Amino acid sequence: MGRTSSAAQETARPATTDRRGAVVAALMLSMALAALDATIVSTAVPQIVGDLGGFSVFSWLFSGYLLAVTVTLPVYGKLSDTFGRKPVLIAGSVVFLLGSLLCALAWNMGALIAFRVVQGLGGGALQGTVQTLAADLYPLKDRPRIQAKLSTVWAVSAVAGPGLGGVLAAYADWRWIFLVNLPIGAVALWLIVRHLHEPGRETAPHARVDWAGALAVFACGGVLLTAVVQGGVAWPWLSAPSLALFGTGLALVAVVVLVERRAAEPIIPGWVWRRRTIAAVNLALGALGLLMVAPAVFLPTYAQSVLGLAPVAAGFVLSVWTLSWPVSAALSQHVYRRIGFRNTAMLGIGTAALILFAFPFLPYPGRAWQPTLLMLLLGAALGLFQLPLIVGVQSTVGWAERGTATASVLFCRQTGQTIGAAVFGAVANGVLAARLGGASDLDSVARGLDSGPAPEATRRAIADAVHAVYLGASCAAALAFLVLLFLAPRKFPVLKD
Repeated sequence: MGRTSSAAQETARPATTDRRGAVVAALMLSMALAALDATIVSTAVPQIVGDLGGFSVFSWLFSGYLLAVTVTLPVYGKLSDTFGRKPVLIAGSVVFLLGSLLCALAWNMGALIAFRVVQGLGGGALQGTVQTLAADLYPLKDRPRIQAKLSTVWAVSAVAGPGLGGVLAAYADWRWIFLVNLPIGAVALWLIVRHLHEPGRETAPHARVDWAGALAVFACGGVLLTAVVQGGVAWPWLSAPSLALFGTGLALVAVVVLVERRAAEPIIPGWVWRRRTIAAVNLALGALGLLMVAPAVFLPTYAQSVLGLAPVAAGFVLSVWTLSWPVSAALSQHVYRRIGFRNTAMLGIGTAALILFAFPFLPYPGRAWQPTLLMLLLGAALGLFQLPLIVGVQSTVGWAERGTATASVLFCRQTGQTIGAAVFGAVANGVLAARLGGASDLDSVARGLDSGPAPEATRRAIADAVHAVYLGASCAAALAFLVLLFLAPRKFPVLKD
C-alpha cells in the first residue's frame, strides 16, 4: 500500500474520544498482564519444581513464553492491519487467559511449559496491539502521554512481578500466579468489547491472510531463537544439536523469503526494510534489546556477590532505572519537538553508551550508591532514546500499516534481548573460566555463594565478568548510535494526522 493511501486511512482512528479513558484503562491492564507474566514466575520456581518436578527443564517456563511472544508479534501486527485492532486484541486476550487457566491446572512440568507457550501466543497480541492502539487513539502531539503511561505500567509491573510471585507462592499457592490474571484480564476484555469502537474503513472484499507465511515465520523464529536460548546452556555451541538447529533455521529463512515474496499480503512485507526510517529504527531497537540484558540479567548478581547486598537491596539497585525511564520518556516530547526524533534518540543512546562504558571504572568493591546512580542515569538516557523512535515510526505510517510497523519494532527489540542473553552469557562465563580456571559459569558460581560471603578471588572474577558484559553493552549502544547517524533520515517523514 502506498504512502498516499496510507495517509488517507490515517483518518480511520478509533472513534473513542468520549470513551477513550476506558479504552486506555483496558490497554494499561493488558500491558500489566504482559509485563507481569514475563517476571512473576521467577521467584516461584522452587515451589513449582517442588510440586511438579522437572528441575532440568524449568528454564523453558521463561524461554517458551518468550519464544511464543517474539515469533507471533509480526503475525499479529499484520492481522491487526487487515482485520482491525479490536478483534486481534480480543482474540489474543482470550488465548492469554485460556493459557493462564491451563497453567494453573498443569499436572506436570511438561504440561506447564506447553501452557506457558499458549500464554505467549496470546501475549504477542497483547504487546503489539496495545502499542498500536495507543498510536491510533492519540494524534502525534499527544502520543508521548499514552506511551509514557504504558512505560510506567511496564516498569512497575516488571519490578513488582518477582515480589508478587514470591508472596503468592509463599502464602497461597503458586497456581495463583496464573489465576490472578483471570479477573484482571476479564476486566480489560470487558472494557475493550464495551468501549472500543473502530469505524468502518476500506478493506479488500476478500481479505487474504498469509497463513503459509505466518507458519514459516513462526517455525523459523522458533528454531533460531531456540538455538540461541539453549546454545551454551543445554548443549555446547558447536555440538550437533546447535549446528542442526542453526542449519535448520537458516534453511527456514530461505523458505520465509520465498513464501513472502509470492504472497499477496505478506506477514513481513518488504517495505518494512526498504523504508530507511523503519529499517534504521528496527536495527537501533534491536541493539537496545541487546544492551538491556547487561543490567537486567547481570547487575543483581554483581550487587549481591561483589557489593555484598541482600537480595532486596540488590533488586532496588536494578529497579531505579524503571523510575527514571518513564519520566524521561514523558519529557522527551519537549526535546524531539525542538531537535527531531533522530537527534533526540541519538542524544539518549550516546549518553547511554557513556554510562555503560563508565560502569567498569567504578571502584572495587565500591558502594551501592555508585551503580545505583549509574542505573538512574541509564534509565533516563534510554527513555530519551526509545520513545521518540517508537512514536516517530508510528507517525510515518497510516492506519493500514501501523500494526505491521509497530510489530516489527517490538520484534527486533525482543530478538535483541534473546541474542543478548546468549552472547553476554557466553562472555561472562568465558571471563569467569579464565579468572577461576576450569569450566566455571556465572550461574553456578552465584548459586554457590548462598552459603556465605564469596572468596576475594571469586568476587573479583564476578566483577571482571560483569565489567566485560557492560563493555559489550556500551558497544551495542554505540552501534545503535551509528545506525541512527548513517541510516536514519535527519527528519522522519511524518504523516499529517
